[in-house]
Amino acid sequence: MPRSSRKDFCPEFHHAVELIGRRWTGVILRAMLDGATHFGEIAVAVPRLSDRMLAARLKELEAHGVISRTVVPATPVRIEYVLTTKGRALGPVVKALDAWANRWVPQCPVTGASPRLTRKPARRTLAARRGRL
Repeated sequence: MPRSSRKDFCPEFHHAVELIGRRWTGVILRAMLDGATHFGEIAVAVPRLSDRMLAARLKELEAHGVISRTVVPATPVRIEYVLTTKGRALGPVVKALDAWANRWVPQCPVTGASPRLTRKPARRTLAARRGRL
């Protein structure tokens, strides 16, 4: 089979895959689509993600217009991250990838967890962690 020509290459598709395919970005987006809007909520929803990596990915997503960052003037000051229209448009893509993973990705060899386990929305998880449920 001959190599495809440059006219077959789609730089927009490649850029999109590189953006959402970066390590942790997909699960951050999934957490935000599930309702997480604060740094701590996202961190709780994505186990084993370091604060440093989360901050870096949020900055990247903001730079690409996928999320917006708002400083909420309160005591203490809170930062809210919200999906933009561009970010919300990724919802069906993330949902389709989630469905594909549930069907085709085997059980996690490290944790033994099945990808088919249902997740609680990020806000409930944070509330449970704080003992509010």
